Amino acid sequence: MKIKAICRHEIVYKNGKSPLAIRFTHQRTHKTVSLGISVEPHYWDKTAESQIDSTLAGYRKKIQRLEALDIPVTFDTLFETDKSRHAGITIEDGFNAEIERLESLGKINSATKHKYALQVLNGYKSVKTALEAIDLDYLKGLELHLRQRGNKDNSIATRFAIFKAIYNKAVKEGKVAVKQNPFSIYQVGSLWAKTRKRAIDKDDIQRLIDLEITEGHTTEYRRLAKDLFLFSYFTAGMNFGDIARLRYKDIVKGRVNYSRHKTQKLLSFQLVPMALQILEKYGMAGHGEDYIFPILNRHEHTTPQM
Repeated sequence: MKIKAICRHEIVYKNGKSPLAIRFTHQRTHKTVSLGISVEPHYWDKTAESQIDSTLAGYRKKIQRLEALDIPVTFDTLFETDKSRHAGITIEDGFNAEIERLESLGKINSATKHKYALQVLNGYKSVKTALEAIDLDYLKGLELHLRQRGNKDNSIATRFAIFKAIYNKAVKEGKVAVKQNPFSIYQVGSLWAKTRKRAIDKDDIQRLIDLEITEGHTTEYRRLAKDLFLFSYFTAGMNFGDIARLRYKDIVKGRVNYSRHKTQKLLSFQLVPMALQILEKYGMAGHGEDYIFPILNRHEHTTPQM
């Protein structure tokens, strides 16, 4: 973009003076901004020199800032007047804010996924890039970059879904102003690939139930692994994380009542006899706050990270 101070000779006021202005030229398009002063055309540059230098310096400084943040220098970005918008938020800024929020909520696994996605993006281009600079070409290049490194459809879709959520949140909060959201053009949903169902059949479950774990140095760990898998099966697919957090107080009269860790949804159901048998192996007389299975210890594991 070129900037030039001009005297508008085509305009002459009654006092014989002409207005001064700055002409911006970008992609063969001109925009003129009045300086609010006028001088006699034959010596305008001498009387207005300080005003011209000050105004030009301000615009040049903004252009340099936009370029440093990889934000396209256009009339829209250069003449942005909304002071409430946090211009210049980078990819890294957006991700770090969400990671901090997730960690404060104890959602360590989700925070870890966001950290990894940020590392992936940084391997493509610097995450110091402004979110406003993200366009369709950036997203196409990112997909190609991931495929060249052996990433499969669903892995790529996961990274894009996280990135899209970060971008849309920044837009919603007014930290990014865009005329057209690149993620609305680049369909993230099309990246997901259907996977073949790999359900285990009842015969295999029965074989696992009947399996005798032979004595050895890993016997207790293997028995625990068997019990955890079967307990999940007998509780309609209870998540491992929720099984690990299951406490004695969550079992009342053969019924389990717990809050799903991922969604905070309250669940309650009657335990089938074989699920109760597994629980009885680990004792049902412990302190109400203690974890049933020997995975976590309430005295040692006191934070989500631990």
